[in-house]
Amino acid sequence: MRRAVLFVLIGIASVQVGAALAKHIFDQAEPATLVLFRLATSAVLLGLVVRPSLRGRSRADWLVVLGYATSLAVMNWSIYQSFARIPLGLAVTIEFVGPLSVALLSSRRVRDLLWVGLAAAGVVLLGFDSSAIDPVGVGFALLAGAAWAAYILLSANTGRRWPGLDGLTVASVIATVWLLPVALPAGDPALVDPQIIGVGIAIGLLSSVIPYSLELAALRTLAPATFGILMSLEPAAAALAALVVLGEQLSGLQWLAIAAIVAASVGVTASARGGFTQTSSDVDAVVVPDP
Repeated sequence: MRRAVLFVLIGIASVQVGAALAKHIFDQAEPATLVLFRLATSAVLLGLVVRPSLRGRSRADWLVVLGYATSLAVMNWSIYQSFARIPLGLAVTIEFVGPLSVALLSSRRVRDLLWVGLAAAGVVLLGFDSSAIDPVGVGFALLAGAAWAAYILLSANTGRRWPGLDGLTVASVIATVWLLPVALPAGDPALVDPQIIGVGIAIGLLSSVIPYSLELAALRTLAPATFGILMSLEPAAAALAALVVLGEQLSGLQWLAIAAIVAASVGVTASARGGFTQTSSDVDAVVVPDP
């Protein structure tokens, strides 16, 4: 149990350190370039390990996995665009409204309105202290949250149609292909810079491969509800990683907003009967409904 908790916490830290590392070199590489490297790294490694079977797939199977891949690509691209413009901790906090909304909308308990109010209070607090917040960055974080919510809803259907990690692997490859028309036409010199490519691979390992592997190991012994509560720490972890790696300072109101949204996520996860299994898989803290 303790080892499983430790695995989850290390995975959370790995995701956010990877995000902070990406932001650290935005002056040398475009966000879309780093997203491409990140997704390509996970796609290649998953492809080599999983070797998904593509034979006998129906049109419906492909439509589902295409939607899954599209949400994956949009989510990763938009969150990188967001924290290129606003503090990392705030971007992840705003993005987290997406999975939190899915959890709340799936609830039938009146007391969960308390968590809705608490999450709304966190959003309002961010609005009160918005003098240094780029509205475009906020918009990209909201788009990432919406894509995250879509990813959650599509993941269960993908899991039913594609066994094991086949669906995630295929979606990762397709998402990488989706990003090529976005990243390549920009003509970013970093696309062929060996040093940046190396950093991009490291970001892929930190933000995708390492946390996903640790979470899979943790979920063998950890209850989904406990896992979900631990993963609710993502926004706070993002803010701390940004503070340590990037020196990004947040105001007292912004920290209070993060605390409110984290508390709302913990509350709704703890009160959910079925619980939510959350996994970073191939994104910043992907939340997937427990099958």
